[in-house]
Amino acid sequence: MSLLRRVRWTLAGVLLLALLWAALAPLGYPTRERPLDFARGAAVASELRLTLGVRDVLLLRNRDSVPHEFGPVTVPPGQVFRLPFEQAGSYPFACDLAPGARVMVRVLPEPDPGWRRLRWRLQALFEAARELPLQGPEDETKD
Repeated sequence: MSLLRRVRWTLAGVLLLALLWAALAPLGYPTRERPLDFARGAAVASELRLTLGVRDVLLLRNRDSVPHEFGPVTVPPGQVFRLPFEQAGSYPFACDLAPGARVMVRVLPEPDPGWRRLRWRLQALFEAARELPLQGPEDETKD
């Protein structure tokens, strides 16, 4: 067997083991905060998704100079409020930044082992990559 063929089989085996781990390993994440920022002129998402089993918490941040209401919660200026959920379901909330509209918080059940858990982990990976801050190259002309 050639060296190139061995390398390919080894890489395929490592990839298979990683996929098996991702599909079957228990979810053991620290608390993940899903931010919802209140700021003057900012748009509010119409739907937010949280997942049970990974301790997702809705983090309400008021970056405005006036208090804002989100459902039964009033968040004073410059303050934060953590809103945990303990049951899966859909929760509609009124928000004063979106008058007449509702913000739907969908709390998904913990993904079962297998394809659902693998799909959840891949989605979480893509979301994390999409939320990475972009940074341009440093300006080297500053001397």
